[in-house]
Amino acid sequence: MKSDSTIDCVGLYCPMPIAKTAMKMKQLKVGEILEIVADDKGIKMDLPAWCKTTGHEFLGMEEKGTEIHLYVRKKHD
Repeated sequence: MKSDSTIDCVGLYCPMPIAKTAMKMKQLKVGEILEIVADDKGIKMDLPAWCKTTGHEFLGMEEKGTEIHLYVRKKHD
C-alpha cells in the first residue's frame, strides 16, 4: 500500500508505537496515509482499537518476516 509518511517503531513496545503514531498523525493532512512499521505483536490489536477510539481509519496490515506494516488514514484534525 502507498503511504504518505512512514514511522519506524521496530524495537519499541507498548505504549510507544501508539504514542509515536499519535504524534505523527498530528503532522499529517486529512486524507493522508501513515505507515507504521513495528515488531511488537501487540500492535495488531492496539492500533485498530486506537483508530476506533480516535476516529482515524485503519486500512489494514501486512506481515513481512518479523515486521508488521500497518496503515492508517487521517480522518480529521
